[in-house]
Amino acid sequence: MARKSLPKIERKPVEVQAIETLREAIVTGAIEPGERITEINLSEEMNLSRATLRSALHQLAQEGLVTLVPYTGWRVLSLGPQDVRELYTLRSALERLAAQLVAAGPGGAIRESIGAALADLSAACAGGTGDEIAEADFALHKAIIAAAGHGRLMSQYRLIEQQIRMYIRSSDALLPGGAEIYAQHVPMVEAILAGDAERAGQLAEEHNLAEGRKLTAHLAARTAPA
Repeated sequence: MARKSLPKIERKPVEVQAIETLREAIVTGAIEPGERITEINLSEEMNLSRATLRSALHQLAQEGLVTLVPYTGWRVLSLGPQDVRELYTLRSALERLAAQLVAAGPGGAIRESIGAALADLSAACAGGTGDEIAEADFALHKAIIAAAGHGRLMSQYRLIEQQIRMYIRSSDALLPGGAEIYAQHVPMVEAILAGDAERAGQLAEEHNLAEGRKLTAHLAARTAPA
């Protein structure tokens, strides 16, 4: 019986590895929101040169995950009500367009990728961790964007997608469980697969607006003076 082939070993430049490691630490909360980080401390912790860390941090700044504070160091993104409001309004517009384009398109293998992403979300929601559910949630939305076949739309989404990953984790944490997260996405995907462009776009927009408003209200309540 033939065994499964082994995965390929990826050789990546050290700078790319530094970007990926720091990005995941920020998105997953291993480096906490709002935390101050410095090139000196990170270079010692990760055994990398300060030049490599500086380059990686500038890339993460382009993604909106960190901000350079003069004479102080770097500050990790902490999503506040205004950040969430800007993200969900922009995201709702981009994802509405993507859902409409996919639903109105020729279908076939492109739509199959979205059905597969929904199945992955179902599996994660049934027995996965919160991190796994959030990543499957994001992967479904990213699959819809990718399937739209719209290069400029994809470019704009890429600018905020790491912030969206953080946003989804915070938003999903407000829901009682995976079953509700999965149920929220089914009507939208069904409309896409059915080729109903108007309904698919409407549901994509409504989903983003509703969940965004919930998260904004939650964060506003947390920061309100006692």
